[in-house]
Amino acid sequence: MPGRNLLSYSCLLALSIVLGSCDPMELDTVGETYLDLPSVRYNYNNFTDTTNTLSTLGRVLFYDRQLSINNTISCSSCHKQSAAFADNQRFSRGFEGKLTSRNSMPIQNIDFGGSALFSSLSSFKPMVDPITSNSAPFSGQHLFWDGRETSLQKLVLQPVGNHIEMGIKDADALAEKLSALPYYQSLFTEAFQTSEVTPERISMALTAFTSSIRTGQTRFDAHNISKFSAIDAGTTAHSDLTPLELEGMMLFDQKYKCNSCHQVTSPIGYIFAGTFANIGLDKVYADNGLSDVTGDPADAGKFRIPSLRNVSHTAPYMHDGRFETLEEVIHHYSEGMADHPNLDARLQRNGTAQSMNISEHETQAIIAFLRTLNDESVLTDPKFSNPFKTR
Repeated sequence: MPGRNLLSYSCLLALSIVLGSCDPMELDTVGETYLDLPSVRYNYNNFTDTTNTLSTLGRVLFYDRQLSINNTISCSSCHKQSAAFADNQRFSRGFEGKLTSRNSMPIQNIDFGGSALFSSLSSFKPMVDPITSNSAPFSGQHLFWDGRETSLQKLVLQPVGNHIEMGIKDADALAEKLSALPYYQSLFTEAFQTSEVTPERISMALTAFTSSIRTGQTRFDAHNISKFSAIDAGTTAHSDLTPLELEGMMLFDQKYKCNSCHQVTSPIGYIFAGTFANIGLDKVYADNGLSDVTGDPADAGKFRIPSLRNVSHTAPYMHDGRFETLEEVIHHYSEGMADHPNLDARLQRNGTAQSMNISEHETQAIIAFLRTLNDESVLTDPKFSNPFKTR
């Protein structure tokens, strides 16, 4: 396959400027845009794509603005690599410049073994959905802030059809649109042995790419490997974590029991999957989260507990992006929780929201520990980067 395929984006640039629907830093300059793909495909190390062609196709789809109705928005517009595939804005702009109602969640460590893409694995065992108690379709994680989806393969095309985000409501029309783009003929042939573009194949490729984004190279992981290796060898563990980071880990895990929700000791963050909590953000929620899906008033104000991997890169925080810094987040738990009827029991004391009274020193220690959960390689790895170049 040729490494470079020419595309013309000049008129689309003018349209996107008129609509004002993209961050100016993301707009193409006037000129030709081409695909810059390596002749030997990157190794994505996932369980779905031994030749890596499917993930390569998914990478191109993820960054291609042709997936929006007016060619101005891609998946990467709201999930930026530099922000651990979250958005660094409180709300994301869609194809007409309108804002989403929730902050974009980071894409990391998701959908390990439940979508149709993985169902042929002999080791696959259906998991019990903690909300519906139904094991058959459950992938192990409830996705979106409100948990309305359990399959990444079903999720990936929903933003494409959303009336604010990308605006192509007919998945077949999307497939027809992409079929007319010459660079997809060879990419689909490599991945599926046919150039035919279908909605299912688009979603499979996007799933392969997004599910390959994993964060296993953190300083915290290295600390754990050293600790468990020392236990096995009967020796004393050596840690590269600083005294302040170790203090923060103790505060996070033991004194304030943050780990009871976030489960950061899970190597790549799957233990928290499918769990929700009301953390007392408001006494009355404008967005009721999980209860809008389940219809249960007891779920009002509950939202999916997010991964803390790369957390210092994923600001702003919460479902509505209300907190700009980690200091603000910790201040909320320290003395800002509201007495909502559904406030998580772990955050209560004597039936009311507890004031944790986290000191400034403790705040900085906890933040120092949280930074050990960063895997900066994900933020710069070329195999996750934008393959479209402009000249």
